[in-house]
Amino acid sequence: MKREDIEALRATVSCAVVLERAGWRVDTKESSRRAVKYRRAGEIAIVTHEGRGWFDPLSDSKGDIFALIKHLDGADFLAAVRAAAALAGLQPAAPIWSHPARARYDGDITGRWLIRPTMNEGSAAFHYLTVVRALPMHIIAPAIDDDLVREGPYGSAWFAHRDRSLRLAGWEERGEHWSGFASGGTKLLFQFGSAGSARVCVTEAAIDALSLAALEGPRPDTLYVSTAGGWSPLTKTAVCALATDDRLLVAATDHDSQGEAFAGEIREIAATCGCGFRRLRPRLGDWNDDLRAKRAE
Repeated sequence: MKREDIEALRATVSCAVVLERAGWRVDTKESSRRAVKYRRAGEIAIVTHEGRGWFDPLSDSKGDIFALIKHLDGADFLAAVRAAAALAGLQPAAPIWSHPARARYDGDITGRWLIRPTMNEGSAAFHYLTVVRALPMHIIAPAIDDDLVREGPYGSAWFAHRDRSLRLAGWEERGEHWSGFASGGTKLLFQFGSAGSARVCVTEAAIDALSLAALEGPRPDTLYVSTAGGWSPLTKTAVCALATDDRLLVAATDHDSQGEAFAGEIREIAATCGCGFRRLRPRLGDWNDDLRAKRAE
């Protein structure tokens, strides 16, 4: 099979179809449009990126359609490609949602953010970001000053997602042993830099956005944003709002198959909105990998 045929399968065959045919069922109470939870016995899989990606919250397993088939069946890559080809054209059963997609803004979200301590030197979260994640002080300090990051529990850090009016919609949660998003919150965009910047770099995690800023200087002409790995209609709307015709939209997503699929979505937005587009790949898996490698060197 030609490379372009394999990429077409990766882009069009939904991970949800694979799970449904293997006997998995949607948990509608714990699902959202951007993250659909599937269960089978004691197993869990979360389908993301509108069916193009998935991850197992109980392990480190994640990836694209081929990685899912290999994960479920123990197949090699060639067998996974053949299995995906057999599913081409099939659509998953659409979950029934009780409410239309909209960003949530409530007192509980804002209150939970405000009661968390402002990050300070010497804290466990500060150590995690500056030592474990290698983020330099000239990046962390303005993020703290702009209330983009706060202390989470157990040494974790919270990264704010806000809309264009700066209303808080949720936050990314990252720690040495934890990765998640605010319960009841809405993924929009984490934004670091000037809102009027001519260049917008879209990453998959707030730590990657800050890491890329550290690697680049940061550049004063650049707004560094993170989608928290989400790709819902709300995320797409938020990115579209930044894709004006006088801007360059940079897909700075991870250097893997899921990152490439994500970059394709960003490329389509740039084409639709009439702005410039560029693909920027990290040398390793993601921008924080590159930053830590640079520090080690």
